Amino acid sequence: MCHHQLCRKVVQVNTIKWKIVEKVSIFRKFLRFIWERIMVCSTGNSVRYRRLSSKFSEELLAVESSNETLISGYDSDSDLVALKISILGDCQIGKTSFVIKYVGDEQEKRCLEMKGLNLMDKTLIVRGARISFRIWDVGGNHNSYDQIPIACKNSVAILFMFDLTSRSTLNNVIDWYSEARKWNQTAIPILIGTKFDDFVQLPLDIQWSVVTQARAYAKAMKASLFFSSATHNINVNKIFKFIMAKLFNLPWTVQRNLTIGEPIIDF
Repeated sequence: MCHHQLCRKVVQVNTIKWKIVEKVSIFRKFLRFIWERIMVCSTGNSVRYRRLSSKFSEELLAVESSNETLISGYDSDSDLVALKISILGDCQIGKTSFVIKYVGDEQEKRCLEMKGLNLMDKTLIVRGARISFRIWDVGGNHNSYDQIPIACKNSVAILFMFDLTSRSTLNNVIDWYSEARKWNQTAIPILIGTKFDDFVQLPLDIQWSVVTQARAYAKAMKASLFFSSATHNINVNKIFKFIMAKLFNLPWTVQRNLTIGEPIIDF
């Protein structure tokens, strides 16, 4: 009897062990599924680049806002070239206004909001080829630093933005740049001064000082420099066309502009 009881206990213990193992296995599968969903949200679809014909290149650069076709949502079709763009900078400098000006009011209504992070997208269709910008706008306070890894991972370009009328926001660009480069060393860096329409009203000596500092920062960051205005749509579309030109080696016809009192373009 003792032998039978011992065997019965061993069987019961083994059964319990197998049940525990089975539950752990199911729990691991669940965690793996959640992790994969997080990674999909953080990285988007794999970026697929195709060789573009010269004719397509010319048409792509000629696309203007009025001719662009928009697609809402995150399309997973294999022929979609998805380009993840990150935007970093202090609070109240016009980052979200800049993005809304580019993607449009209708897309802004569909924007996905998370704590310290806004996600918006815009898809261009040119001769059947689709280019989708998936834009990750990180909130500007220091609590948003936790979002930098997920926002910058796998980005093809990072836009570092500052308010042209607030020198402190320009000074803080270096901190944003240092944090971003911890998670992405290959993304194209672009330094963008916002609110040019207000900046141009400042005395010329102040404008000259800001332009000089911004150009020095851009050089140190190995970044292109654009002054922009979301209110008057100054250089907003050009910046995204510049990104496409850099990524796909397309001809870029826009000239540098270093004239004080005009929207600076330096690359």
